[in-house]
Amino acid sequence: MSAPTPATTRTSAATAPSPATPTSEDARASLEALRSEIAKAVVGQDAAVTGLVVALLCRGHVLLEGVPGVAKTLLVRALAASLELDTKRVQFTPDLMPSDVTGSLVYDARTAEFSFQAGPVFTNLLIADEINRTPPKTQSSLLEAMEERQVSVDGSPRPLPDPFMVVATQNPVEYEGTYPLPEAQLDRFLLKLTVPLPSREDEINVLTRHAEGFDPRDLKAAGISAVAGPDDLEAARAAVARTSVAPEIAGYVVDLCRATRESPSLALGVSPRGATALLSAARAWAWLTGRDYVIPDDVKALALPALRHRIHLRPEAEMEGVTPDAVITTVLAHVHVPR
Repeated sequence: MSAPTPATTRTSAATAPSPATPTSEDARASLEALRSEIAKAVVGQDAAVTGLVVALLCRGHVLLEGVPGVAKTLLVRALAASLELDTKRVQFTPDLMPSDVTGSLVYDARTAEFSFQAGPVFTNLLIADEINRTPPKTQSSLLEAMEERQVSVDGSPRPLPDPFMVVATQNPVEYEGTYPLPEAQLDRFLLKLTVPLPSREDEINVLTRHAEGFDPRDLKAAGISAVAGPDDLEAARAAVARTSVAPEIAGYVVDLCRATRESPSLALGVSPRGATALLSAARAWAWLTGRDYVIPDDVKALALPALRHRIHLRPEAEMEGVTPDAVITTVLAHVHVPR
């Protein structure tokens, strides 16, 4: 057989079928497979996995709170490997500078010019480990990245990759040498997820895996592979955007948030940004569960992670042992639920 002519080669390349765009159902199935894939490395944290997926669908960011040793960082690394996304980790310390996160201009002696050297924020999933251990000046270096999806260095905005999500971790029991996140930055996180200690059975499972040779630094050896990709994520986001919200549901979200502003236990209630975050998360959860419309149960399911970090307790309420979760639970019990 003779070799094809150049013209024939060009025609064949032009008519080659392009990869099919995933359908909404395909994207949902791929994202549902994340649970079993991440479970190969992380045991018993299904709620946190779901919250991270919801945040990705909403283009939001997540604050992970849990004591050391409950696999917060491993969870994010396993998620990135399962989604075929790039991830970088920054250990936040008191001497960390903003340029250590965003990048800086570096002088090149060969060209006698300054060139931009990108920082670790230029990734898909940024793990901001122990974010409350760095001063507010460095914490604020993430604000533009989280809100505008860009970094400005020397007056020039530089767009971040898409998807982009910050997953920050913090220890809820250690306060020495820490800098509490300001309300403005807390409000930038779509969800605050708590990572609890595992049950006895799950902890036995963890020890058994380690005894059999599991290495948390080697996810490939654990059998984790990509079960979804950026195309699936984009198709899923488009489907979530088509999820309908009835006026009664929007009114329910507003009533919940307004009720927090009137709570006697709170000095600061949920802002309109918080109401928007709750509705966005509820839409993503509705789509993940197989519906193209939001019901009140979707709002209830995401109320705690979407609102717990957006309210500020009064000092007297803190002294009485009141918690943000308890206040939100009370609000959920008293606000009228639409039928």
